[in-house]
Amino acid sequence: MMKRCLVLSAMAVVVLLSRPVASQKLDLPQDPVATFSILGYDPESGELGGAVQSRVFSVGNGVLWAEAGVGAAATQAFVDVSYGPQALELLRKGVKPADVIKQVMDKDPDPRGGRWPKAGRQFAVISPTGETAVHTGPNASTWAGHKQGKLCTAQGNILAGPAVVEGMVKAFEETKGPLAFRLVAALEAGQAAGGDTRGMQSAALLIVKKDGGPWLHNDVVLRLQVDDHTEPINELRRLVTKRYSRG
Repeated sequence: MMKRCLVLSAMAVVVLLSRPVASQKLDLPQDPVATFSILGYDPESGELGGAVQSRVFSVGNGVLWAEAGVGAAATQAFVDVSYGPQALELLRKGVKPADVIKQVMDKDPDPRGGRWPKAGRQFAVISPTGETAVHTGPNASTWAGHKQGKLCTAQGNILAGPAVVEGMVKAFEETKGPLAFRLVAALEAGQAAGGDTRGMQSAALLIVKKDGGPWLHNDVVLRLQVDDHTEPINELRRLVTKRYSRG
């Protein structure tokens, strides 16, 4: 009887010791989504969209938002994914990008406080005519900042420095051809300038235009996600090149 009790007690200890480990993992705060992104508009084609790269898995899952004839947004750093749909809702009502950012951030109750601070968020918006606005919170992980250009805005955090966003805007403005290639060129320039100091893992691209997508009643020109790759920007370029080589 004593031996049976000792066995059961040992089993109970194993269970009790194993259970807190799982709960501790659940309680750990997530890393901020360190990333660099660009939003841009092409008046010749009427296409609008953005591209993003980060050292996290599946950065495309929540950062980029766009709707044809409405605008686009990028929500990053200590991400509040709700910023994306909120931005599109306000843009549909004709609210200017700068006012979109103010209204969305004013409504943010900062639910996680110090663990996931509102003051660390980064948020960019572009209108369907290329007007931009961007916010980098004072607590965004350094180096964090942004640069607006002609019909584009580039922003990032945990970057090598300001040369990243400066290079992105320059590449976007100087690259010729479809919007997809201009967005990828911007990511390549950002990476060439040092990019995310933690490295690379995923990238995404989203472009919209009214009835500009394949098939019928499709406003999505291109939606690509490279979720886990040693060279995500190169892979993104391969996919874009494959798409446009088909005509």
